[in-house]
Amino acid sequence: MIKWWKITGFILVLYSIVQGLFGAIPNLPILENSIRNLFFHVPMWFTMIALLLFSFIKSIQTLNNKNSVNLTFDAEAAIFANTAMLFGVAGLCTGMIWAKNTWGAYWTPDPKLNAAAVAMLLYAAYFVLRSSIVDEEKRARISAVFNIFCFPIFVVLVFILPRLTDSLHPGNGGNPGFNSYDLDSRLRMVFYPAVLGWVFIGFWIADIGKRMKKISNEL
Repeated sequence: MIKWWKITGFILVLYSIVQGLFGAIPNLPILENSIRNLFFHVPMWFTMIALLLFSFIKSIQTLNNKNSVNLTFDAEAAIFANTAMLFGVAGLCTGMIWAKNTWGAYWTPDPKLNAAAVAMLLYAAYFVLRSSIVDEEKRARISAVFNIFCFPIFVVLVFILPRLTDSLHPGNGGNPGFNSYDLDSRLRMVFYPAVLGWVFIGFWIADIGKRMKKISNEL
């Protein structure tokens, strides 16, 4: 049975896509029609962060038992992180498209962009680590410890360090984020539902991954 939040997520994402492509937007200097990417790029990263937080929690639960590790929680931590990386790549791609239209290049030596790339590589290392250990309990324990350290480092790289230096990215390094002048009611009516919808879709994908893992274990 499809749960209410899955249907809600599908409807909100469909609404944000239609509005993002065809809806009315304010006439902003420089940004112009590229502001439509606000409905895609930012929600992708919000979804990734929410999924990584749940992966972090599951890794803590993996180690919660002193005598042994919980392999179920370890598998869920990996699934949440894997789904998060899917949205992270989507966030990077949509961000590069936005950068090309507003900054003139797909990638610039910007602290926010470079920190995001390093953060993504951290989680790539997490999956390399998992694939290199055969023993299930040893893999679960070491991966959980690595994941628990990864998430705080991710937060520092993406949210704290870029604010300490100059940055082109909105909301970092003295560069103001979208405020009441930029983000008027026409954008808010799409942006907030888009964030909620993509987060629901992200957890839906993770839920499918958990069910596939369960079926695989039973077989």
